[in-house]
Amino acid sequence: MHSPSGVELAGLASLLVAVLAVALLGESGRRHTGAPRRAHLLLALGGAVVTAAALAGSVSALMLPHTAGQPHRQMLGQAVAVGMALGTVILLSGTLVLPGAAESPGAALRHLLDGLVIAAAGCFVGWVLLSPPTRILGDHTPYGCLALILPASMAVVASGLTVVLGMHAYRPRTVTVWVAAGVTVVAVAATGLSGGICRASSVVSLLAALALSVGLLVVARAVKVADRPVLVTGDVTQRGTAYAFVPMLGMVGSAAWHYGNGGKVAAYGLAAASVEGFALVARQYLALVDVKRYTLQLRQREAHFRELAHTDPLTGLANRRGLLRALREQEAGGRPRVLIGIDLDGFKNVNDMRGHDVGDDVLAQVGVRLRANLLPGDVAARLGGDEFAVLMTATPEEAMLAAKRLLAVLGEPYEVGDASVFLSASVGVAGRPGPGDTGALMRDTDLALRYAKQRGKNRVERYQKRYDELLRRHSVLETELRHAIARDELRLVFQPVVALPSMRIVGAEALLRWYHPELGAVRPDEFIPVAEESGLINRLGAWVLQQSCRQLSRWLAAGHDVWVSVNLSPKELHAADYAAQVADALEEHGVPAQRLVLEVTEHAVATDMDELIARLGELRATGVRIALDDFGAGYSSLGQLRNLPVDILKIDHALVAEPESRTGMAAPLVDVVVRLGHRLGLEVLAEGIGTPAQRAVVEEAGCRLGQGSLFGWGVPAEHLEVQLRTLRSGAARPAPAPRAAASPGGPARSQVIMLGPGIRQVRALLPTDPAFAAPPGDQDVGSVDSAHEIGQA
Repeated sequence: MHSPSGVELAGLASLLVAVLAVALLGESGRRHTGAPRRAHLLLALGGAVVTAAALAGSVSALMLPHTAGQPHRQMLGQAVAVGMALGTVILLSGTLVLPGAAESPGAALRHLLDGLVIAAAGCFVGWVLLSPPTRILGDHTPYGCLALILPASMAVVASGLTVVLGMHAYRPRTVTVWVAAGVTVVAVAATGLSGGICRASSVVSLLAALALSVGLLVVARAVKVADRPVLVTGDVTQRGTAYAFVPMLGMVGSAAWHYGNGGKVAAYGLAAASVEGFALVARQYLALVDVKRYTLQLRQREAHFRELAHTDPLTGLANRRGLLRALREQEAGGRPRVLIGIDLDGFKNVNDMRGHDVGDDVLAQVGVRLRANLLPGDVAARLGGDEFAVLMTATPEEAMLAAKRLLAVLGEPYEVGDASVFLSASVGVAGRPGPGDTGALMRDTDLALRYAKQRGKNRVERYQKRYDELLRRHSVLETELRHAIARDELRLVFQPVVALPSMRIVGAEALLRWYHPELGAVRPDEFIPVAEESGLINRLGAWVLQQSCRQLSRWLAAGHDVWVSVNLSPKELHAADYAAQVADALEEHGVPAQRLVLEVTEHAVATDMDELIARLGELRATGVRIALDDFGAGYSSLGQLRNLPVDILKIDHALVAEPESRTGMAAPLVDVVVRLGHRLGLEVLAEGIGTPAQRAVVEEAGCRLGQGSLFGWGVPAEHLEVQLRTLRSGAARPAPAPRAAASPGGPARSQVIMLGPGIRQVRALLPTDPAFAAPPGDQDVGSVDSAHEIGQA
């Protein structure tokens, strides 16, 4: 053992700083968790191994006598080199597992191979520079110290890894690059310390010890913030590989220089070139694996997105694209196809009243029920909103059975929260025996579904060829009806309304007729629904109102004491400006408002009652009278009838034609309606009177107004005017038919009474009233049902 010099003692002292850096790394690992903790502990372990090897080597070098030969120092240097190289490997492992260095072990391996490519090229270039005939260091070339090879190789690997992490680590890269740079400094210090011991150079050993401490301090300082968030991007297309060309160019250039100077390939050069080649091959293999995996991911994502594009996100069923794809696939197979179209009845009310969340829940349950009732190979789809479809391979009879089963399943209550939602469905079925037009199959199904809804909903309709004819007819009617007014194809006919029992004409109902030059006479029950569906009903109604007021004005100017009634569509009634439209028509033609009667069907009562009352009140404020048409065949109740602002009840023809009941009375409901109307102060008109017997029943019930084929069909205005002129010319009135004596249980009669100056009211005469037995006569029917007789001021 020799006395240590000051330089050697300074080197030992500097290694104590390295011990402090290792302690800091250990403390950092203790404070962190997860991936940062593992990385910090590896760095602490690697630092401890490097520091321990450095301390052991330095102390052992001090204990060697001056007389110790080169072989002893070389063995000690090799031992220190192995220990410090092992520590450097652990430090590199800790660097690669730092958060942000690599997203996976495979990525860490790729970084290591990239670093190895650079390191092998660096080793080859270094061998060229240190080998004869180059020998740029000359006599200072450390050939005699083999201990330098291992730590020097690790230093080159660490340098290459630092370059790779500087290019490919995730942002922010500062921490990762600083740690890698610190490890590189440690690897260089390991090379210097091993060489210093081997060459007995205390100055080199001191510099290496200082570098070791600095490198570990850099690592300890950098890892304190190693757990900061990083931006992870795993796209392999963003990984550059241009750096691989630089090492190869360096190797090629140095090899050419070496051969140009007469050099030969030694074992070390061959080893470096072999490592470079194997590293490049391995890196290329991993790159191909990355590309393959990335391509597979792209295909899976593409398949996933394609499936999403064909799937309804709410129900998990196929969407319209998915259904079309399934139709094309089945068409290619040549199998018989049946398509079932489903539409939920009244689903809009669920969204409006319960909210869209409840509606979505119901739709999701519909999807579950459809899937639960499908056979293998069937495809259920949601086409949009509350429309669904089921595609199956079956015969038409099997499809009808399946459709009826689905109708029953979908009609069961839907439990949403604490409440139940009740819905029905309309179902249309269409099929194709073999390959055919997919669009035609869907059109056939839509037609069948359309007729299922038109015929009352909650039913199954199978497609029939005549549906195409009906659709074409509907389309033609809609197109031609748009031009009917301009082409002067519309006409009004007037069906007389008579006073009973005299049968004198006191009014007329305006009825719309359409005579087309090619289609001929189109029935009202055919073109009126078309007008309502297409939105043309308002234009037709305005035309009828104008023509009726014009004709009424002419009759009044001619001295005929009559009124005209016009049928009013519910869509016209709910138009915001209809009352103003009526007032303008009356003013334009100079018609007294009480001479115009607007007839509202009883079916309109099924709508919003408050709005209906408000609309009728607006019309009544103009002075016109309101008639409730088809009473007894609709939805009105007694309570609603008391609140409705109407003046006339028109008894539905079905009640007039009713046969004798078990009470022995013919048309007993006519008597009930007449009593009810008179009790409420309303005039009653019986329509559909076609026989004298029906007229007798109506008269016996006390009804004062009648309408029907017995008194005349709808005729042009000039024909009805001839009848009116005949009455004015003094033709004798028909004598009233004698009435039977009143009995206590007989029907009620009506009587006009004076309630005050200028105010009249119709009231009912019951059999118990004293005036009931008095002969009613003709009741001055010259203006029956006019404002004077109807009780309007």
